[in-house]
Amino acid sequence: MALFLFFVIAGPYVFSPGAAQAQNYSFTNVQIEGNQRVDASTILSYAGIARGETVSAAQVNQAYQNIVESGLFEEVEIEPRGGTLFIRVVEYPTINVINFEGNRMIKDEDLEQIIQSQSRRVYNPSLAEADAAAIVTAYEQSGRLAATVEPRIIRRSDNRVDLAFEIVEGRGVEVERISFVGNRFYSDGRLRRGLGTKQAGLLRRLIRSDTFVADRIEFDKQVLQDFYVSRGFIDFQVLSVTSELTRNRDAFLITFNLREGQSFKFGEVTASSDLAEVDVDLFQEAIRVHPGVTYSPTLVDNTIARLERLALQQGLNFIRVDPRVTRNDRDLTLDVDFRIVKGPRVFVERIDIEGNATTLDRVIRRQFRTVEGDPFNPREIRETAERIRALGFFSTAEVNAREGTSPDQVIVDVNVEEAPTGSLSFGLNYSVTNGAGAAISFSESNFLGRGQYLSFSLTSGVDNSVTSFTFAEPAFLSRDVTFRFSASYGESSNQDSTKYDTRRVSISPSLEFPTGEFTRLALRYTIAETDLYNYTGASPIIQAEADEEALLTSSVGYTYSYDTRRTGLNPNAGVLLRFNQNFGGLGGDTKFVETTALVASETTVMNEDVTLRAEFEGGLLNFLDGNSRVTERYFLNGKMRGFDNNGIGPRDLNTPSNEALGGNMFAVVRLEADFPIGVPEEYGIRGGLFADVGSVWGLDNDNGGSVDDGMNLRAAVGFSIFWTTPIGPLRFNFSDAVQKESYDEVRNFDLTISTRF
Repeated sequence: MALFLFFVIAGPYVFSPGAAQAQNYSFTNVQIEGNQRVDASTILSYAGIARGETVSAAQVNQAYQNIVESGLFEEVEIEPRGGTLFIRVVEYPTINVINFEGNRMIKDEDLEQIIQSQSRRVYNPSLAEADAAAIVTAYEQSGRLAATVEPRIIRRSDNRVDLAFEIVEGRGVEVERISFVGNRFYSDGRLRRGLGTKQAGLLRRLIRSDTFVADRIEFDKQVLQDFYVSRGFIDFQVLSVTSELTRNRDAFLITFNLREGQSFKFGEVTASSDLAEVDVDLFQEAIRVHPGVTYSPTLVDNTIARLERLALQQGLNFIRVDPRVTRNDRDLTLDVDFRIVKGPRVFVERIDIEGNATTLDRVIRRQFRTVEGDPFNPREIRETAERIRALGFFSTAEVNAREGTSPDQVIVDVNVEEAPTGSLSFGLNYSVTNGAGAAISFSESNFLGRGQYLSFSLTSGVDNSVTSFTFAEPAFLSRDVTFRFSASYGESSNQDSTKYDTRRVSISPSLEFPTGEFTRLALRYTIAETDLYNYTGASPIIQAEADEEALLTSSVGYTYSYDTRRTGLNPNAGVLLRFNQNFGGLGGDTKFVETTALVASETTVMNEDVTLRAEFEGGLLNFLDGNSRVTERYFLNGKMRGFDNNGIGPRDLNTPSNEALGGNMFAVVRLEADFPIGVPEEYGIRGGLFADVGSVWGLDNDNGGSVDDGMNLRAAVGFSIFWTTPIGPLRFNFSDAVQKESYDEVRNFDLTISTRF
């Protein structure tokens, strides 16, 4: 009965023809109230209703929505009153200050770069919520998945507010374990070594890479892909990655599910072309990849680049090299035919550079091998982008090509974002030999935005001090030539060990340039003055040298090097050859020829878990006029483990302290291996074994034969602990001299910065 009465009463309103037609309005006047900063005309423009215009109720409602969506008003009311449209607004307040509360992991200045709300701008709650979400995202990227951010406002006078973001950072979610499923060729430790994500370990308070970041996982997937493909596993896939929270929900367990496949090698490698102007035999000879070498896309790319450069040298423009790969599953090889074809006739119209506020355009432009008007080569553009990034001047560097004013023209856009390139450091240092000391250094790799290198350092220890200055111009005379100027001044007072003081000042300009794909040549001139004084020992040999005046040395020299460590065919091995000669006598007080050489190689074995290194180094100092002095002779300091500084070589045994004399010749062989020792990978600790064999010998003056300056071999063996720490890679050497002379001085422990040849 009640339902029947409802329809009887409501029926005429719901279904009446008059209700179906929207009510229309016509306003001859608009009255706006409550606005202080926003002009009435601006509000009326948002409403979109003109005086005298006939509008419907829906249009009036749309006007209301338009004013609300402008984001300028906290409250909006629209009311038609006859021929007048009343609009009342309450404006959003302006932001007085923005504060961040509760943040410790991310600094205020970094958070200010994330948000869009700004002081002295109109407060917008939607924008404040978006800012809070952006801050949460920043915390998630740093591993704080439980972080929460709440925007709050504090009302002030004159319609102003203080905007505060209340931040609860929460605990960082670590990566407790990274494991792999499906890997047969490489161990978990070897795969973890290359990942950006690290397991939480002993230094979890200092290492930020052990926090869980989803974006980093995606990067790690690409790292694994590149790792396997570069080693011939062309079918490799990351099937899935599972990230599982532990029971306490404070750490993740990450598992990579892999499909390795088989490793392929190069089969037949050929060059071919249907172009009459192409000498195929010449291009075939330029191929450096041989059958049996493990397949790598990098080797293919390097070969394509080499062949395209050869085409340019032969005057062949618009040549493109297309690699055509044939798979042979039976013998796990890939035949590669480098097909030389004609590419489209496209030219570089111009190169636009943006984002370099400090770095000069020419520093970026000289990384290009092409200029405006040259034929367009996409590979050259990609290589240019890598060279720009390798400068280290920019946090991001993007190089892209787009169509120019015509289909046969392209415009190359370079967009960079500059990064800090200078450093000023103060610190303390310690060495086993010289004890504690202090150091101050300044360096700038992009001096005045010119791409020049400038450094100054001052190191002072208990018994010595060294001041050095270096300036380098990497594009001297706009060529691929590095001009370097170095100067140094040093003093040492080693009365406890050497019984004499020294002072040396030197200046050395040099030029360095490439001579081939893997070779470089450096030419230099050096002028130096060395003074040996305050001698308190008893050796007549050193006494005679100390009685001389300070010697001025003027010499020219060169260094020829061959280095395949980073650009060679084998990503797991490298060779370094370095040959130096200095010729003294271009003025000065001495005439001599000094020759030194270094041969070093490195490779990995046992599925890259073990690294093997071998080095040979030798030197010969031949004085043509007079005798060498102790300040010029060799001592093998730092070149042979197991012995103290000045610990081996000829010594004056007729003195109470068996004073070291040094020698004019030295040779040393260093062999070592480093490998995992079962310590979790996240600790960054590996072990090593080494063996050094060498000697230093030969004197111009042996005091009538009272000094043994013969070539007496020494040998030392030992083990090392390599520790990768936030302050740098450290190396602890524990050694034992198994072959020595009775007068040699040994050192069984040494702590150094870990280096690779």
